[in-house]
Amino acid sequence: MKKVPSFIFPTVSGITLIAAWYSIIALFNIPIFVLPRPDQILEAAWVERKTLITSALITSQGAFAGFILAVLGGFLISIIMAFSSKLKKSLYPYILILQMTPVIILAPIFCLWLGQGLPSIIAITFMICFFPIVASTTLGFTSVDQNLLEVLKSCNATRLQEIKYLRIPYALPYFLNGVKIAGTLAPIGAITGDFLAGSSQNGIGGIGFMAITYFSQLKTSALYATGAFACLLGFIFVGSISLVHWLFLHKWHDSLIKKN
Repeated sequence: MKKVPSFIFPTVSGITLIAAWYSIIALFNIPIFVLPRPDQILEAAWVERKTLITSALITSQGAFAGFILAVLGGFLISIIMAFSSKLKKSLYPYILILQMTPVIILAPIFCLWLGQGLPSIIAITFMICFFPIVASTTLGFTSVDQNLLEVLKSCNATRLQEIKYLRIPYALPYFLNGVKIAGTLAPIGAITGDFLAGSSQNGIGGIGFMAITYFSQLKTSALYATGAFACLLGFIFVGSISLVHWLFLHKWHDSLIKKN
């Protein structure tokens, strides 16, 4: 018996979902301003394509910049805490406090400090992405094999050598795992920033800003199309980061090495 190709299952479920979508609209006579048909959403996406593409590019700027700052800042803070348990005990509680503070509270503060628009969106994205990187990387730095640490100590290795030759390589998979998690959150953070601190030029803002605009204009089909573009942006972002993760680890890490 031939093995069924894996793409068959999502294809069948997708067709079933679309058929159910049309059936529910027809059965309950749902108006377009509540739930448009898939073809109406596609039509709106085509009509608004220039606006939506521009919006996606604006949002991707905030997502990428906030993500990169979170990666660099998170790795740096993790190294600092790896140097000393006292520094970790001093800094980590305040990092947790920042993580526990709702973004909806921080957004107006960022607007006061940085103004409405891209700088505030970058700051919001940074705050959402920062903690997963710090948490994962710190765990990697502190989970080093104690036997290997003893070997380095017996060789009179300095603290800097310990971090360079043992802790950083050991923490790399943890760090990249945190980067993957942050990568899934970055577009969400940027879109949230569009909602809370976004602005527009010539009537066009980020995806979150345009979602509010289409909602206020009762352009429901365009609103759903905005959601589709947001989803596509997330897939592109996560796919790119997953590729980087694979490139770094696939030749040597157990999680990605194919076993016979």
